[in-house]
Amino acid sequence: MSWFLAAASPAAPTLREAQDNASQAAGWVEENWAAWLAAGLRILLIVAIAFALRTVVRRTITQFIARMNRGSRATEGLPLRGLLVNAERRRQRSEAIGSVLRSVTSFVILGTAALTVLSVLNINLAPLLASAGVAGIALGFGARNLVTDFLSGVFMILEDQYGVGDVIDAGVATGEVIEVGLRVTKLRGDEGEIWYVRNGEIKRIGNKSQGWATAVVDVQLRPDEDLEKARRAITEAGERMAAGEPWSERLWGPVEVLGLESVTLDSVVIRTQARTMPGKRLGVERELRWRIKQAFDDAGIRIVGGQPERQPEDPGPDPLATVAPPSALAGPSPQTERASPLPHQSTGPTVPSQHTPNLAK
Repeated sequence: MSWFLAAASPAAPTLREAQDNASQAAGWVEENWAAWLAAGLRILLIVAIAFALRTVVRRTITQFIARMNRGSRATEGLPLRGLLVNAERRRQRSEAIGSVLRSVTSFVILGTAALTVLSVLNINLAPLLASAGVAGIALGFGARNLVTDFLSGVFMILEDQYGVGDVIDAGVATGEVIEVGLRVTKLRGDEGEIWYVRNGEIKRIGNKSQGWATAVVDVQLRPDEDLEKARRAITEAGERMAAGEPWSERLWGPVEVLGLESVTLDSVVIRTQARTMPGKRLGVERELRWRIKQAFDDAGIRIVGGQPERQPEDPGPDPLATVAPPSALAGPSPQTERASPLPHQSTGPTVPSQHTPNLAK
């Protein structure tokens, strides 16, 4: 039994063996320390360059965005290339673009640095890249709505499809844009409600604040009015309106009389239009109607309503008038009804009158 335990227990290393092992380890370290030092220095250099480059690029992007915001504040409220420059819209758009650029820059620089460090450590990148690809595919399928919203928001911001202050029709909701994000767009409806619309759900966008709008005013006159006189009155009213404030900024073109929109026996309709600032069409139309009405009143031009005026038709002779007089149609008076009851009604025993001869005699 003691022999079995002695054979099973390892023999204690001797001093000579320990010296040999120590010398081998020292030799191995001495042979590889230069490679380790070089790899460590390369890793430190790669990390330092990556973080320095990331800081420089992010700071450059931030300064560029700040310069864009200062330029937008300097041109706030001025029409530029058919768009109403809005400082808040430009600020949010530039901030969103800057955030995307900074994120992409950080991902590319740090990702490249991490792969370089792994290659320096002699780690095989093929299995790692394959695993990352599988994980990316699984994440893409699981969070495809989030990825769709994000990508849609990025392209929407880069293409400047709409911004803060624009009135848009997004299909699922309509209102004024109050905030633009990479995933969600906030709209304020006509009744004050706030709509949160995911960018991936927007299939079409109708921007009512880009380019220019058209104000159209129809005026209905009597057919016997002087049309040339009406044209001159409308033109003069439009010129006076364009010369005053704030309509000189909201009108982007002269008030034009297009001509007759419709002609009937009872009225004629004159159509007038003007190119206006986006979002100011309704106000321009109301003011233009007001001024046209005043100009017509001063010129003595009469405006008719929407329904044509018709004279009441003569109903002709009443056929009942030839049958009975009006007094007969009114019915018997109460006195007549009490004095002459109907034949089939009984009013009590009949008393013979003294002037009636007694037929029994």
